[in-house]
Amino acid sequence: MSQRPCVLITGVSTGIGLDASRHLIANGYRVFGSVRKAADAERVQQELGEQFSPLLFDVTDAPAIAAAVEQVQQALGDAGLCALVNNSGVSGAAPLMHVPMEEVRQMFEVNVFGLLQVTQAFLPLLGARSNCPHAPGRIINISSISGGLVFPFVGAYGGSKHAVEAFSDALRRELGIFGIQVSAIEPGNIRTPIWEKSPEADTRFANTAYAPYMAKMPALLAKMGREGAPPELVSKTILRALQAPRAKSRYPLTPLWRVSRLFGDSLLDRLTKSAMGIK
Repeated sequence: MSQRPCVLITGVSTGIGLDASRHLIANGYRVFGSVRKAADAERVQQELGEQFSPLLFDVTDAPAIAAAVEQVQQALGDAGLCALVNNSGVSGAAPLMHVPMEEVRQMFEVNVFGLLQVTQAFLPLLGARSNCPHAPGRIINISSISGGLVFPFVGAYGGSKHAVEAFSDALRRELGIFGIQVSAIEPGNIRTPIWEKSPEADTRFANTAYAPYMAKMPALLAKMGREGAPPELVSKTILRALQAPRAKSRYPLTPLWRVSRLFGDSLLDRLTKSAMGIK
């Protein structure tokens, strides 16, 4: 196996994770990528070739993560990882007044607790240990515009991404003693297969005051997907964060991130409600 620098990316079966794996391999990296299904592991392996190594684990499954750490460690020896890209995540739309708590907990389990669990497990391979034989690696967390600006009906998702922002800040400040740099990438809408599913209207809220808005949600999500940026935008930013002598703490990929810091809450309330069709 070639002595390429090695990166671990979570959630590579489709979308940003798959495109980032392809882009990094094309730019001289070896990629370990997590998937949840054996069929996806085989498919992605065939597509990306010998510089890709699939890892079969869910970010909420501690024993499977531990097995993946051992697999990567055996493959790398003393070389270590040059980066961990925490990409796995789930989303959803529902009014906070009525969303079932199990859905909120599951979103945090994947987007927040899973991210930290994977990070803790792989930190020794990134150089967070005494007498480490290799240079320190980097951590890149895929956050979202929702980590700074939350639209109606995505409050649970936005809350989880706010937590990712907080974890990124704390990890960056804590892991400096090992020389490990931490960045958060904050995309807006990205064209990925998740938008192509075009879910039907969520009828659970048909007897609530939010029924008219939830009925419009499938069409709105489809429109957001069509108008989203290509996943290459995120992949190229990951590469920049990997190769910069000093990585930025944040990489906002939509003007909304900066604009949201200039407007007051009243104006933002009007703009976000208008965007979601709320009167």
